Amino acid sequence: MTTTADWIAGARPRTLWTGAVPVIVGSAAAIAEGGFRLIPALLALGVALALQVGSNYANDYSDGIRGTDIDRIGPERLVASGKALPSSVKRAAYLSFLAGALLGLALVVYVEMWWLLAVGAVAIVAAWTYTGSSRPYGYAGWGEVSVFVFFGPVAVLGTMLTQAGHVTWWAVVASAGVGLYAVALLLVNNIRDLETDALAGKRTLAVKVGELRARQLFAASVTLPVGLAVIVAFAHPWVLISTMVALPSVIIAFGMRMGASGRNFAVMFQGISGVGLAYGLLMAVGLAL
Repeated sequence: MTTTADWIAGARPRTLWTGAVPVIVGSAAAIAEGGFRLIPALLALGVALALQVGSNYANDYSDGIRGTDIDRIGPERLVASGKALPSSVKRAAYLSFLAGALLGLALVVYVEMWWLLAVGAVAIVAAWTYTGSSRPYGYAGWGEVSVFVFFGPVAVLGTMLTQAGHVTWWAVVASAGVGLYAVALLLVNNIRDLETDALAGKRTLAVKVGELRARQLFAASVTLPVGLAVIVAFAHPWVLISTMVALPSVIIAFGMRMGASGRNFAVMFQGISGVGLAYGLLMAVGLAL
């Protein structure tokens, strides 16, 4: 019998900051433009978290039925471990997507930007087809691109747009920094699972470019956001406080370049989660001041 704790673990709570941070940064950007609106902000946050949870359950289901997660190194998954029936996990994904769709519809109705319905539909399809469908793009090396787009520019700028009614150049730059930390989180998992993914036929970006280049990409993903924050600071100087994560980012990047392995990946995952969250929150504070 699947317990509540199992379902919570299956939602992968340690990844949920990647959905919340872009909304927080986008809302802070709206504050900077004098256009913050609480209801759209809360609805956007609900959409982001619902779709993130839905994506996590969808990945658990799809990877589980394919057998990709059987020999994985990381935390157990619901389907692969036998803790939940595939049909139950699939239903949980659908319900999460439904919740995200309803919240997204409420947001669109509230702000009267009807074209955002198409953006929401694309986001849900992307969340499912990452590992679902007959040709999942996550199995072809496009996962990092999707994560960057949806957890960076789409979420940050979409949030800002629904509140302030427009976007700015510095918000675009800020969104790139946020998206890169989400990419780094995915790369930790893909580098960790490189060998087992290759054996299972899952050609992630790490599998396609090789371990060395994947580690180099990770290092770039955790250090470039610091430089992007400096660029944003030309418009909003207080954003420089987000560069406080520079040293932790460099340490994490160095650890990955030096060949982190085994249990070190769990530490690396926690480290990049903390740094990415801190970066986003400090960025938001800097924009709002």
